[in-house]
Amino acid sequence: MLRRRLNRLFGGDEKRVDSRTIYVGNRPCPATETFIPPKFCDNRIVSSKYTIWNFLPKNLFEQFRRIANFYFLIIFLVQVIVDTPTSPVTSGLPLFFVITVTAIKQGYEDWLRHKADSEVNKYPVRVLEDGQPARKDSEKIKVGDIVEVVEDETFPCDLILLQSSRDDDTCFVTTASLDGESNHKTHYTVPDMEKDLQSLSATIECEQPQPDLYKFVGRMHIYKPEHDPAVRSLGPENLLLKGATLKNTKKIYGVAVYTGMETKMALNYQGKSQKRSAVEKSINAFLLVYLCILISKAVVCTTLKYVWQSQDGQDEPWYNQKTEKEKGTILYVKMFTDFLSFMVLFNFIIPVSMYVTVEMQKFLGSFFITWDRDFFDPEIEEGALVNTSDLNEELGQVEYVFTDKTGTLTQNNMEFIECCIDGFQYTAFSSELDSFCVTDGPVSTFQEKAGREKEELFLRALCLCHTVQVKEAGPDELGGDQVDGPASEPLRPAEQRGFIASSPDEVALVKGAMRYGFTFLGLESKTMKIKNWQNDVEEYELLHVLNFDPVRRRMSVIVRSKSGDTLLFCKGADSSIFPRVRPEEVERIRMHVQRSATEGYRTLCVAYKRLSVDEYAAADAGLREARLALQDREEKLMAVYNQVETAMSLIGATAVEDRLQEEAAQTMEALQGAGMKVWVLTGDKMETAKSTCYACRLFRRSTELLELTVRTLESGGRRREEMLHDLLFDFHRKAVQDAPPARAGVNRSWSSANPEYGFIVDGAALALVMNPSPDTNCSRYRSLFLQICQNCTAVLCCRMAPLQKAQIVKMVKNSKGSPITLSIGDGANDVSMILEAHVGIGVKGKEGRQAVRNSDYAIPKLKHLRKLLLAHGHLYYIRIAHLVQYFFYKNLCFILPQFLYQFFCGCSQQPLYDAAYLTMYNICFTSMPILAYSLLEQQIAIEVLLDNATLYRDIAKNAMLRWGPFLYWTVLAVFQGLIFFFGVKYLFSNPALQDNGQVFGNWSYGTIVFTVLVFTVTLKLALDTRHWTWINHFVIWGSLAFYVVFSFFWGGIIWPFLKQQRLYFVFFNMLSSVSAWLVIILLIVLSLLPDILLGVLRKPRGPHTQQLSKESLLYVDRYGNGARRFPLAVTCSWRHSG
Repeated sequence: MLRRRLNRLFGGDEKRVDSRTIYVGNRPCPATETFIPPKFCDNRIVSSKYTIWNFLPKNLFEQFRRIANFYFLIIFLVQVIVDTPTSPVTSGLPLFFVITVTAIKQGYEDWLRHKADSEVNKYPVRVLEDGQPARKDSEKIKVGDIVEVVEDETFPCDLILLQSSRDDDTCFVTTASLDGESNHKTHYTVPDMEKDLQSLSATIECEQPQPDLYKFVGRMHIYKPEHDPAVRSLGPENLLLKGATLKNTKKIYGVAVYTGMETKMALNYQGKSQKRSAVEKSINAFLLVYLCILISKAVVCTTLKYVWQSQDGQDEPWYNQKTEKEKGTILYVKMFTDFLSFMVLFNFIIPVSMYVTVEMQKFLGSFFITWDRDFFDPEIEEGALVNTSDLNEELGQVEYVFTDKTGTLTQNNMEFIECCIDGFQYTAFSSELDSFCVTDGPVSTFQEKAGREKEELFLRALCLCHTVQVKEAGPDELGGDQVDGPASEPLRPAEQRGFIASSPDEVALVKGAMRYGFTFLGLESKTMKIKNWQNDVEEYELLHVLNFDPVRRRMSVIVRSKSGDTLLFCKGADSSIFPRVRPEEVERIRMHVQRSATEGYRTLCVAYKRLSVDEYAAADAGLREARLALQDREEKLMAVYNQVETAMSLIGATAVEDRLQEEAAQTMEALQGAGMKVWVLTGDKMETAKSTCYACRLFRRSTELLELTVRTLESGGRRREEMLHDLLFDFHRKAVQDAPPARAGVNRSWSSANPEYGFIVDGAALALVMNPSPDTNCSRYRSLFLQICQNCTAVLCCRMAPLQKAQIVKMVKNSKGSPITLSIGDGANDVSMILEAHVGIGVKGKEGRQAVRNSDYAIPKLKHLRKLLLAHGHLYYIRIAHLVQYFFYKNLCFILPQFLYQFFCGCSQQPLYDAAYLTMYNICFTSMPILAYSLLEQQIAIEVLLDNATLYRDIAKNAMLRWGPFLYWTVLAVFQGLIFFFGVKYLFSNPALQDNGQVFGNWSYGTIVFTVLVFTVTLKLALDTRHWTWINHFVIWGSLAFYVVFSFFWGGIIWPFLKQQRLYFVFFNMLSSVSAWLVIILLIVLSLLPDILLGVLRKPRGPHTQQLSKESLLYVDRYGNGARRFPLAVTCSWRHSG
């Protein structure tokens, strides 16, 4: 990016405009007096982040940008510089461990990126040099080189197609690695291109690199001796993208236009905005509290130290005279130094190792989602995918679910159901009435059927107005990817004929026409062939394709028949077609379109127009001129499209069924039962989407629907703004002001006594709400709209553009309370709302994989969302919430006795624990049990969670990380810290603790406190564990055993690298005292007593407690002991599939 900006500043003419000039073959053109090769970037792909030289400084800089790491670095430097009571090793070693583990992880990930880059950059390619193919590495391709690519190879850079081995000058590619679409796409060579590329003299003028995969604007100037340069239009159909694969074409030649990091594939690899979970925000808040506690302790101890030293004889006792350097030190400098020393002494209250544990818990925990066999779909042979493990716990906090309709709630598996021709409905196949069966009575009483001519015209429109490709099963493969070639057999049996297209709707319509006797045979050299009822082959010359556009919501083709007639066929949404046909024709079709939409079918209207010679000439000239434009090409094409697609004749309409996804209704019902608000955001028409909402049980027959659409805004005969104002206030009075307040924990949709409201809004009405006229109150309208939506059981937003979907999500996300939002979709039009929501879910559907690539999690089917949220999300949140609270708890237990000890040692900064214990407490002694707990714990069985969706509400709104639970854990830590310290102090009131009469010293005191501490916090976790596996047993009892063994070895051997060994034989002497044994056991039991009594005496709370206990008993009766049945860690998440 920096290179590109510098080039724009200091480059030539090419950099001063939004276009670039490329010399084909890097050869000068005859019209060019001097040839100066323009400078473009090379073809190297760099996705890695580090190099050998910058890894260490860059990685360290990034890691120390984290507040916790930087804090511990400062503490370490203070220990090195200032004379502190503890060794720099106590904070340096944990910090080194955290930094090293993170650096190794990031370095390994970057090494994998380097390896992948090298494979791509060193891939051998063939480039034409002086007319002969030469092999070179892919990274050495330059802009302007002519590259040869053979079948099944991927394109090494973005190429303009110059020549193809196919006779029709086309080639077929798949773009699965770019957008996930596995169907074949047709690309075309530059028209009238010379066969001899060695003698080709041409330049290409095109736009600067930009990331839109489906947009390209350019033109090619072809120079010939003694002729004016010929100009050819270049568009997306001529551009072969890097990463796409050549199919069903033996060989192509293309000229490189974008290379390396300027290819569209590379430009699309932009980092997504960082999403932070609510748990991270809670951690930061708790961290500030503990930082305040730390500073307060240091201030108190520093103050008390100087108060104590102010007494006579305490500042400089006879046995500890000050040196001359100490006497010359300024008082305030000495006080600040002492303050830093106390900060170092108490700094372990800040749990730096918690960050590593949280990262490991998220990373390892994400594998349970990918390994869950319930998420495996046998149709696509894929399971769930985790793209972002940082949001696992956020799955348990979702309050709003925004879902797409087509492909998410429905299967996106289209089936032609019926059609309407000239007011007559045709539904079932029949040998009578020219292959049609009339089921509805005629709208007009003057005829009994639409007429043969209209029927044939309608079916011809279905066979011609599309971009479908024919795929036939070859002799060696059935249902393979073979595409019709020029020599293919034109009249294959229909059952062996397959179709591929970018949209399932188009395939359904072509198959519907074939079902009724008109068969599309394929496109060959700009000639479309169809077989009619009489088995005669009709040929039409394809003149122009007016591509589908989500703004126009229609597509057209211009064809010429053998008789010389020029016809325009158009199909699209009713809202797009009706204004462009004669009004008297609309009424004959409108009622059938509305009825089909009400029944949940997707409808399209079909129209046609005969173009006169003058009309076609004007349209042809306009289209060619617009396609040659470099600036505003889309706008100019749109103007021509709108001009030619007028005054059409309406033929009829089609109805295609898109069936519901498996268990879609049960999934939506479970989500609503869990307290989530479900909003459907779709670009489909209102009637179809409303029918789908009823089928999914989002709307019920008792639900009163509040409709804010163009129809309701225009029904009053007043201005839209006035109607919008009145409707919003009326709906607000109904749904918000007059509605009784919902009881805590009960969703209104589940309370039969309260009215249920459903809200329906369309894109045009939403545009008025979000962007009203200047004389209206924008924020007031948004506030009313949002309040209405939030008080409805479900919201349907239809006719939504992708940007409007993102606006809806953003509006809810930024509303009062900052609710956690989740968006789920399967198509490219859902990417914006997936990226906008806190959690984005992609469905591996039939509209490509753009949604999957941009999502945080991907699942094969909508039904898997239920388990992902209600089971995995619930458990992940409970686990990580317990992990965070437990870390703060055990560190406060650890450091509180150290603070209390200062009151008994004159605030002299004397440490209570040995340096080895300070260093290894968080790293070794207490780290593994909580990690295992945070990965394996199941306080409630998965079956119970799935059967009782209301359990999800117990953890809503970050319930376990609020200030109430945090205060409970803090008070518990203070209580246990006081027990540890004063219990051992009481033991030391007896001076003779050993049989030989010797007394314990201060290191024995600290060791006993530390022993009680380690056993108590570990056994506290054991008491909290509900789901025991062999891993839990191993890490809990293994950690305690490791502490004992380590203490024996650390104090039982004289280590040569230690200058002083404070714990030599201290642990042995401690265990030789019966009193010490008794006190350790008593203090552990006394510390855990509140937890034990609380667990025994506390009555279960919540409206579903009785039901939950019954479910748990049924679960135990059915499966026996869960821990025995599922002893392995990875099995505990798969009980449904076990």
